[in-house]
Amino acid sequence: MPKLAKGLTIKQIDAAKPGKTLADGRGLSLVVDTGGNKRWVFRYTRPDGRRNWIGLGSYPETSLPVARALAQNQRETLAGGIDPAIAKKEAKQQLKASVRGTFKSVGEEWHAHKSKGWASETARKAREVLDDYLYPKIGSKAISELSSADVKPVLLYVHERGPRLAVKARQYVNQIVDYAIQEGLREEGKLLSLKGVLPKMERAHYAAVTKTNDLPSMLSKINSIESHKMRVAVQTLLYTASRPGVVAGMLKSELDLEAGEWHVSARRMKTGNDHITPLPKQLIPLLQEAIAYSGNSPFVFPGERDPIGKHLNRDSISKALREAGLRGVTVSHGFRATFRTIARERLRIDPDVLEAQIAHAKKDEIQAAYDRAQFLEERHQIIQRWADYIDAVQNGAKVIPLKTA
Repeated sequence: MPKLAKGLTIKQIDAAKPGKTLADGRGLSLVVDTGGNKRWVFRYTRPDGRRNWIGLGSYPETSLPVARALAQNQRETLAGGIDPAIAKKEAKQQLKASVRGTFKSVGEEWHAHKSKGWASETARKAREVLDDYLYPKIGSKAISELSSADVKPVLLYVHERGPRLAVKARQYVNQIVDYAIQEGLREEGKLLSLKGVLPKMERAHYAAVTKTNDLPSMLSKINSIESHKMRVAVQTLLYTASRPGVVAGMLKSELDLEAGEWHVSARRMKTGNDHITPLPKQLIPLLQEAIAYSGNSPFVFPGERDPIGKHLNRDSISKALREAGLRGVTVSHGFRATFRTIARERLRIDPDVLEAQIAHAKKDEIQAAYDRAQFLEERHQIIQRWADYIDAVQNGAKVIPLKTA
């Protein structure tokens, strides 16, 4: 029968030499390294028969009575058929999750990580989805316990406001959960099951008015939008054929109203190139009014809750169009198709000039630079003619197609 170790005394512990291991008994030992540092170790046999050990703290920070109490806790854990090392690891994970384990905290880490490789516009769009839709609903949920049932109603809520936006929201949620697993904040393999949660979308073009006969009704409904800010934002889309996200984030510093130009930096453009958008004379006073209403915000169309830090959500524009009776008729992105189709057919605009105006990326970078440099004067002309055409249609006049000057 092996001889049982006698319990250590404080005198023995204090006198322990470097490189020595002193046994207190029943698996508890004091290990002294070559530098004289002392730490407690509990050695045991795992439930599967393998030998193992775990640390219980340093001496004197962890006193002899405390070390013995901790060792007893490990014995009780073993008696329940649980490996103390595994139990300790799980406890650390739970503590880690409690500190940075909400969906919002992990979402912020994920966004910061992904933003390093994203274009600024991509990061901005993801930020909108997080702040406006996901965080208010599930931001406080523990990432370790977040379920598909928690997320489904949120995605359906987003879908009501923008089907394509909901697809992005689902993508972001899945990526955040993946990130949490990688960081040890969620159980390995515990993914969400969100496939089929959203109503199936038919692959189709954006809803848009592409026939002149349908223009008067659409224009009348646009003019009926009660919110001045929303109405001017929609009219900006209509007159300039710009992307909804770029219009929603229009900065006052980007506008040169005297020259009738809107200078958008490359970081806000999908093409990654600086872009100048001519502004028709009809739009200038509308933007001046919007700027007057915007107060101290840097944005022409500030957000409601945070006018200094956030701009109008582009999906709010889509909602305004639906509420104006244009559901299924046009979406915010549809004005680009309206301009591209009707302006080409009715005003006989040169295709290259038209493509330069709507800022479609060119495969040939030299050609892209040429478009931006050479077509600005022509684009000033076509945008003004386009605005005049819209006015004429609203007034019931018959417009005869003209050739580009």
